[in-house]
Amino acid sequence: MGDREEVKLLGVWYSPYAIRPKIALRLKSVDYDYVEEDLFGSKSELLLKSNPVHKKVPVLLHNNKPIVESLNIVEYIDETWNSSGPSILPSHPHDRALARFWSDFVDNKWFPALRVAAITKSEDAKAKAMEEVEEGLLQLEDAFVSISKGKPFFGGEAIGFMDICFGSLVVLLKAREKFKAEKLLDESNTPSLCKWADRFLSDETVKNVVPEIDKVVEFLQELEVRAQSAASRS
Repeated sequence: MGDREEVKLLGVWYSPYAIRPKIALRLKSVDYDYVEEDLFGSKSELLLKSNPVHKKVPVLLHNNKPIVESLNIVEYIDETWNSSGPSILPSHPHDRALARFWSDFVDNKWFPALRVAAITKSEDAKAKAMEEVEEGLLQLEDAFVSISKGKPFFGGEAIGFMDICFGSLVVLLKAREKFKAEKLLDESNTPSLCKWADRFLSDETVKNVVPEIDKVVEFLQELEVRAQSAASRS
């Protein structure tokens, strides 16, 4: 690869989306500089310049060229450092299509429902969203069983694309379980996902890059306080 390449990641410590490229970079043993953004304060010039469309983290800067959107970044890392570490996306086109399909399901259907359940004030809307969340987890349980074929991860023996996608959100699930005392990943409904989640979070690659659950719980509590004080002012 010649001279040391310049790899920089702009992120926010609690963002599940920013966790994804961190895991991918670690899987591929890529050295990088990490820049923590403050999304509550003012966004850095670098962030606004690198991602003018969405103005969001994460952003990967590879030799000063920006790549945005978390799963897009993970694919880029997989293709760019393809000779280093395990393959993140499956090698077979059908398996690859499945991994992309379920990742899309997680990001565009399942997680938005969880978000509604977490922030909506209406009890009806909350109940409806929670139903969707639980139904989605059952679908993901079935998907895990068929995709993993008895191996430890969605990616088989090693952590892959779908593990990174869904696993990054498990941190929030676990924090929410502690904070709200509600168990979403339940041994009786989703036994395989429960085992997978624990396996994922205790994996060496993941352990060193995901935030501590208790720290995320504190952050969720702060967010709630912030939301309440904003509501009382309006």
